[in-house]
Amino acid sequence: MKTGIDQDALIEMFANAGAKQGEQVRQAVRQATLGALQGRELTLKNIRDALKTVAQSASAGAAQNVLPPVDVEGLLNSAVAGMDDALLKAVDANRVALQQFVDQGVGLQEKTLKKAVGDLEKFEDTLIGVVRKSSEAAGAQLGPMWEQVLEKLQAGGSLSGARASSTAEQLVQQMQTAMRDSRSAGLRAAQTMAESYSTLVSGVLIGMSEALTQGGAASKPRGKK
Repeated sequence: MKTGIDQDALIEMFANAGAKQGEQVRQAVRQATLGALQGRELTLKNIRDALKTVAQSASAGAAQNVLPPVDVEGLLNSAVAGMDDALLKAVDANRVALQQFVDQGVGLQEKTLKKAVGDLEKFEDTLIGVVRKSSEAAGAQLGPMWEQVLEKLQAGGSLSGARASSTAEQLVQQMQTAMRDSRSAGLRAAQTMAESYSTLVSGVLIGMSEALTQGGAASKPRGKK
């Protein structure tokens, strides 16, 4: 449980998931991935590690699934959709955190924030990279199914990737405007905050998820692309 993910529980879920449990699998993966991201600084490396752990668990569990007629490719698609859902929340957490700096006039010349925006645009590549490596490591049994999942992901893109791109573009524009019109008050404090940016984003993500839980809001399933 190095990443904070109960791999045994995930493996058992995939091993026993029936053909009609795709949405249940998606939600479970979403929660497991979010839990892992909340427990660590929200860096690109930690995101990659969490996704890798989930994907490995999905492979291990799906390989053990003998329920007829199980749709293993469908389960893997649900796993990727769940990871994508979690990344959507991570994108939103980055947006909320970055907006705080924009509002105080911090621009992209602040190297920590420049890296944060750059990392945001790498979320989709990170997800695709994890799925690709899962395909390469899966062997003859699951390899072809992971390849199909990878092809769909590359062709249609991810929801988190699309949101990350639009968010990064908007924030860059706002930062450029903010620096032209910035007030000096609070700028030094904001730059100090930027040094611990990934920790700040992790805290935002926790708060967002707690609010969602307390509000009892259940996310509605989105249609596949």
